[in-house]
Amino acid sequence: MAENALASLHSDASQHGRGAERFVLNRAARLMAVNPALAGMSIRSCHLVDISKIGATINLMTTIGLPDHYYLNIVGTSNRIGCAEIYRNGSRVGVKFIKPIEDELLHVIVRGDFFTEAK
Repeated sequence: MAENALASLHSDASQHGRGAERFVLNRAARLMAVNPALAGMSIRSCHLVDISKIGATINLMTTIGLPDHYYLNIVGTSNRIGCAEIYRNGSRVGVKFIKPIEDELLHVIVRGDFFTEAK
């Protein structure tokens, strides 16, 4: 039954000419960036709007001081995904993953959102 629900999630890969199937989410996450001169890490809370094997869209409170490269940590997973920023539009940021994420991790993220989403 859960598999059918995952299949019914919004996917816009073919509509917008994107290279990978994209899943709409509402999931808490954190962006972690190494500070200049390797002086520690800065962490920002954010919300994951959508995700695919090769990238994601993220909402932040502010993008002021946000570098172009950082790690994405999705709450409920232990993975840090390396990201390179593609665009900024107000508080919304589009990122490309440095290395495509594994199908298993994508499944865990999408499945976790399905079971934790408030209705």
